[in-house]
Amino acid sequence: MAESPQEHPLVLERTGAIARLRLDRPALHNTFDAALISALTTALEQVAADPGIRVVVLEGGGASFSAGADLNWMRGMASASEAANREDALALARLMRTLDELPKPTIARVHGAAFGGGVGLVACCDIAIGVPAAKFGLTESKLGLLPAVISPYVIAAIGAREARRWFATAEIFDAATALRIGLLHDVVDPDALDAAIERQIGLLLKAGPLAAAGAKRLVARIAATADRDRADSDNADLIARLRVSPEGQEGLSAFLDKRTPGWAKE
Repeated sequence: MAESPQEHPLVLERTGAIARLRLDRPALHNTFDAALISALTTALEQVAADPGIRVVVLEGGGASFSAGADLNWMRGMASASEAANREDALALARLMRTLDELPKPTIARVHGAAFGGGVGLVACCDIAIGVPAAKFGLTESKLGLLPAVISPYVIAAIGAREARRWFATAEIFDAATALRIGLLHDVVDPDALDAAIERQIGLLLKAGPLAAAGAKRLVARIAATADRDRADSDNADLIARLRVSPEGQEGLSAFLDKRTPGWAKE
């Protein structure tokens, strides 16, 4: 399935079990406006509901991954009421949460600049791979603003101490720094980017579909759990369910029989 880039700010392409979502406003560096936020949220909801899709790749068309907010959109919101701005911010929050909680593994293909909300998209993905020339910035403080809506996801990715620096200074940083602080998982040369993405896709397709999709839920639950006794009990319940589930039984049987599990043959 695909949408025409002439009519829509987003392209959704499906190849087998892989869905690729491409931000498609290249002339505007894939900046956010209400239309893109709505289109991407809707596409993610469609992907989430499709049982045949097992991996989602998020990428940008043109030179940038996403350069943050569209200037014309920001100009309009600056003259809007506080209530209208709140509704607008809630729409962005819904997008970020939908991506963060998507019941499929997600990969960010960061081939160019990511600023503001673009950094939020990268932080919400399970795996993020970029190129050395990619630049990053949480530049809102230059405008007297803060990256409030995306802050839960960026802080989860880079940690509170790093976030305090980058949120306050609005300093642009490079891919090596993004790797060091945890925003990216890997940095590869541009001609190796697609191969690196395909490698991650291959690894995810070899994992049990329910296990791969459930990994982020497990991590989120543990990160939010202060009660260690409750965590131990919940984790015991989880592994017991997985071991007796059809997927768990197939995985264990395949391992013991020294064969490839059924899902990896797809």
